Amino acid sequence: MPTRRVLKAAEAIREVVSMAILTELRDPRIRDVTVTYVEVSPDMRQAKVHVSVMGDESKQNLSLRGLQNAAGFLQQKVAKRIDTRYTPRLKFELDQGVKHSIEVTRILAELLPEDKEDTETDNG
Repeated sequence: MPTRRVLKAAEAIREVVSMAILTELRDPRIRDVTVTYVEVSPDMRQAKVHVSVMGDESKQNLSLRGLQNAAGFLQQKVAKRIDTRYTPRLKFELDQGVKHSIEVTRILAELLPEDKEDTETDNG
């Protein structure tokens, strides 16, 4: 269980990185990127930034490479915001949660019309 301090740092990192991506990064590779959540190690030396990228797999990989290239700039922004001995090293990963939720929604949409037809024939 992460401590309160680690959770606060993770939230601050998420806010800083999200705003920097939105307002300050000029890299054309980084488009339609959303920071979903951040995991910070207990020693606060590393932070995994989970991002969701709208688009196909090649666009996702391109955005991920752009974010990894901008990691130093983003770490600078984080260092100005949180007061720790060490600035967490940012590592970007694709968040598969959004992709899985879209897939589940698609499967449910396929199944629900079938269930609706079955209930109509039972009532009639």
